[in-house]
Amino acid sequence: MTDDDHTPRVSSTTSVGTVTDLLDAVYPPSLAESWDSVGLVCGDRTEPVGRALICVDVTDAVVDAAIATDVDIVVAHHPLLLRGVDTVAANTAKGRVLHRLIRSHTALFTAHTNADSARPGVSDALAEVLGVIDTSPVDPAPMPPMDKWVVMVPEGSAEQVSEAMFAAGAGAIGEYRDCAWSVVGVGQFEARGAANPTIGSLGERTHVDEARVEMVAERRLRRSVLGALRAAHPYEEPAFDILAEAPIDADAGLGRVGRLAAPSTVGRFVTRAAGALRSPWGVRATGDPDRVVETIAVCGGAGDSLLDTVRGLGVDLYLTGDLRHHPVDEALRVGGPVLVDAGHWATEFPWCTQVAELLSAELALDVEVFATPTDPFTVHADC
Repeated sequence: MTDDDHTPRVSSTTSVGTVTDLLDAVYPPSLAESWDSVGLVCGDRTEPVGRALICVDVTDAVVDAAIATDVDIVVAHHPLLLRGVDTVAANTAKGRVLHRLIRSHTALFTAHTNADSARPGVSDALAEVLGVIDTSPVDPAPMPPMDKWVVMVPEGSAEQVSEAMFAAGAGAIGEYRDCAWSVVGVGQFEARGAANPTIGSLGERTHVDEARVEMVAERRLRRSVLGALRAAHPYEEPAFDILAEAPIDADAGLGRVGRLAAPSTVGRFVTRAAGALRSPWGVRATGDPDRVVETIAVCGGAGDSLLDTVRGLGVDLYLTGDLRHHPVDEALRVGGPVLVDAGHWATEFPWCTQVAELLSAELALDVEVFATPTDPFTVHADC
């Protein structure tokens, strides 16, 4: 089969756009680091999808497999286009890959650092295969700064004011929208001077049945929510409070920390990790193989940036990839946990199964995982 022989699955009711919208919902682009490149790399959102291939790296071998098995979309963890790309000409290494994908009508989607921080995400998949339970983020992502709005509005106008604030983005909590709480009480005021009251008369104290409506909104929306409130409120001078909420951490973030169902020794844990992660060049660890460990931190990919954070959590063992000599040496000098390096590809590969199960369950796609290691180190020798 040549690159041009691929025919889109016109019978499929799922499109590239449907797949990307689902992946963006599970791995929100807002969680990606500022330097990252995530989302749809190539492909037409309107084209149908019946088959998907999941991988860590987009290599020539991955493209070969996608074309050979009539795949409509490749979902990758590592971005194909990230550093120093100013051309995708077909005579360049990355341009060649893109041209082959486009000619075969195969879309490419990337979820990178957004999948690292999302929950479930890369480190959740890693923790699961290692038997680490009751997890939370090692480095939690901060929640967007929030305001709490308290608005007093005549009872009969509460719905119109609430709907206007909802339309401006207020009332959103996680996956829920239009969230509010209200109670009815009695408000009072006296209009004076040049006031033009909607209810009551100048110089007279007026009592009104009012609803106290409360909802939250991201602080960045303060201007638009205030404008919507003023435009929809029947009063000349609406009564409201804006309370800045204390910052809290999100359930998402880098790495996961949890515990084993039962204590283990370093030696047994490393052996288990080697079998579960299929690292092409093995797993290496520091310390005494007979040391007992129970609290475990993990981070898929390169995780030495979290060494100080992990030490502050007081865990027994930290497993990640790409650990370098000097950072590990420094960490051990100050009494850090046992450090386990299982490689970059191996610690991220479990995520591929997570994505495959998601697309199969939610969209009924025919999904394959590219299981051949794409770790660049392919030659290994024992001492």
